[in-house]
Amino acid sequence: MNGKTVVEIAKEFPLDGEIFSCEPYGEGHTNITYLVTTDKKRYIMQKMNTSIFPDSDVLMRNICGLTQYLENRGIETLHVVFTKDGKPFYRGEEGCYRVYDFIENTVVYQVAESADVLKESGKAFGEFQSFLADYDSSELVEVVKHYHDTPKRFRDFLSSLNSDILGRSINCKKEIDFVLSHSDTFSKIVEGINDGSVPIRVAHNDTKLNNILMDKDTNKARAIIDLDTVMPGSLLFDFGDSIRFGASTAREDEQDLSKVHFDITLFQAYAEGFCNAVRGKITQNEIDLLPYSAYLMTIECGSRFLADYLSGDVDFLTQYTEHNLIRARTQFRLAGEMERQFDKMSAIIDKIL
Repeated sequence: MNGKTVVEIAKEFPLDGEIFSCEPYGEGHTNITYLVTTDKKRYIMQKMNTSIFPDSDVLMRNICGLTQYLENRGIETLHVVFTKDGKPFYRGEEGCYRVYDFIENTVVYQVAESADVLKESGKAFGEFQSFLADYDSSELVEVVKHYHDTPKRFRDFLSSLNSDILGRSINCKKEIDFVLSHSDTFSKIVEGINDGSVPIRVAHNDTKLNNILMDKDTNKARAIIDLDTVMPGSLLFDFGDSIRFGASTAREDEQDLSKVHFDITLFQAYAEGFCNAVRGKITQNEIDLLPYSAYLMTIECGSRFLADYLSGDVDFLTQYTEHNLIRARTQFRLAGEMERQFDKMSAIIDKIL
């Protein structure tokens, strides 16, 4: 590394105690994360991904405003450690680095080990919405433009299909037809945001199970992490993406589609946790759109994977030639099963709320 070492960068922050290790940590794919250990406590230090999030000042302004708001209400959250000269992150020739206090005695789940774990995750993200219901979302800046602009995602897919720069469309006629046959699916929530029938709220936008710190002893949620994508948006995006990820019976890149199913029991578990946490804070229109949001986020994700496959795998990291195509197939399999179970999903939501 040119310039300062990671230990020297860590010393730019007023850490408690003497540093004796700074090691790579975690399984994240966006930022480079280190566990900094002193003789008194532990910290998380991250080299921020300035390719995905080029404006580090705006990004950290979003995070600091949000975490300070939660801290002032006595809610456990990430605590930003400012540099010795009072800045929310360090900027140097080595890149941009930030530091958080390490939240001790917690664990992160990569998959739901039980319906109870998924229910707790639903409660955690529902409480996140509830806690921030009065937060002025206009104070947040859209750090990634058009993140869940689903009509634009569909247009991007069409552009990739029309270009077909590697001639890959011949390998995925069935998947292409699936997206094209659902072209009227992509706009409902964005249209609702535009006409005011869907409220603009604080949205986390990456509500996977592994973005919740669970207490090791009680298995109860302690804090929501990975706040880089927190922006103005809809709680429907957060609910839908959680279901897409959490109510699937298989990995996102499972090649054997016979293993890929939408589990209505897991849907119910998450919905119970989430809906009970947002009771009284959610509108009837949002309630009605919850099942659709799961379907929409799944199709959106699948169409993004397929578009990237057609474009030569420029957005998502891949391990083999058809990796993005396999990912797209799992999402379309899930979306198809959700479509057939809309009535059951709606009945579950109606019973809860």
